[in-house]
Amino acid sequence: MSRHITFYYAPHSRASSTLALLEALGAEYDIQPLDLKAGSQRRPDYLAINPLGKVPAIRHGDVVVTEQVAILIYLADLYADAGLAPALDDPLRGPYLRWSVFYAASFEPAVVDRSMQRDGGEAMGSPYGDYDTVMAALADQLSKGPYLLGERFTAADVLWGTALQWTLAFELVPNLPVFRDYVQRVTSRPELQRASALDAKYAAAQAPVDAETGAIA
Repeated sequence: MSRHITFYYAPHSRASSTLALLEALGAEYDIQPLDLKAGSQRRPDYLAINPLGKVPAIRHGDVVVTEQVAILIYLADLYADAGLAPALDDPLRGPYLRWSVFYAASFEPAVVDRSMQRDGGEAMGSPYGDYDTVMAALADQLSKGPYLLGERFTAADVLWGTALQWTLAFELVPNLPVFRDYVQRVTSRPELQRASALDAKYAAAQAPVDAETGAIA
């Protein structure tokens, strides 16, 4: 079966991390761009892919995968020869899955509550406990570096490197040296630099143009 991927993508969104992963894997893919500001993610043809109208999503043959972390796991296993996913019998497989899912299950809900200035509620009733404990757990894991799982760079680092880059920029996570150094280490890799340039290119193509000056608004 072909490993070619159709990638449903919008720039400067969660899909940017998947774009970086596709580049890191050296994957065969084509992009189906969506303009979130124009509402193209609500078109019936895309809602047939993801009824929630969210990106990213991928299609591999007849298989559709949504949800950022599920896509990460699927792609890294599909392109196992790239070496970015520990094998099932690798001792790092458990930690790799743990910290990949930790992003969606704990980190992102904690960050969203913080950005919306919402009280996460009592720790016992919260899906992530409390914000400070989530950040401390992540900082402790990264301190064992240089990467999330120590010496080995994996697909999980693509996820976390891009996530921490934007959450630091928007002051949604503590401005800790361990976070800053990790982001620099991950995002300076050539494959992530390529993805960042592509992301900027697609964002510029979707930006409104001033009718009088021709400048991108």
